[in-house]
Amino acid sequence: MKLDLNWQKFKWCAVTLIVFGQRARAVGMFEDMLKEYPDDSYALGSLAHLKAELGDKNGAISDYERLVRKPDAPVYAWFNLGFLQQELERPVEAERSFRRALELNSNLDQAWYGLGLTLIQQGRLDEAVDALERNTKLQPMSPYAWYQLARVHMERQKPDEATKIIQHLKSFEPKFARQLERETGLNV
Repeated sequence: MKLDLNWQKFKWCAVTLIVFGQRARAVGMFEDMLKEYPDDSYALGSLAHLKAELGDKNGAISDYERLVRKPDAPVYAWFNLGFLQQELERPVEAERSFRRALELNSNLDQAWYGLGLTLIQQGRLDEAVDALERNTKLQPMSPYAWYQLARVHMERQKPDEATKIIQHLKSFEPKFARQLERETGLNV
C-alpha cells in the first residue's frame, strides 16, 4: 500500500465519488491522479474499469493497453482487455490478451471461455472446442460454455456431441437445454 498522502487523497476522493454514483467525476479524478502519478497501476485499472462501465470501451481498451505494457501487469488487466476486444469484434487482439491472461493463470475459467468465443469468431472451431472444454472442466455447472460447445459441435457436423451436451444440460439447466433443442432442431 502506498504511503504517499497525496496518492491516498486521489484514491479516496475517487472512491467517494464512485460510492455516491458520480462515476464521470471519478474518471476525472483518476485522470488527474495519472497526471501526478503517470502509469500508476491502480489508477490505470480503475480508470479503465470506469470507462468500460460508462460505455467508453475504446477508452477503456487504451487504458488497459497502457496497463499491460507494464512488466507486472495483473492478470485481470489482460482478461478485461481481452473481454473488451472480443466485445468490439477484435478477435485476433482478444485472443492474444486471453492467452496472456492464461499464461499468468491457467485456471482462469473466464479467460478460457473468452478464448473460445474469439476462436469461434475466427472460424477456428477445433481450437474453440479445446478452449470451451477447458472452461467446462473449471466451471462444470455454468451453462454458457456448454451452450457454445454444443453450437460449435453442430457447426462441425457433430450432432451426437451436441445431443450429449443437451442431455447433460437438462440435469441442471433445462432452460438452456430447451433453447439448444429449438436452435439445433435436436429433440433429446
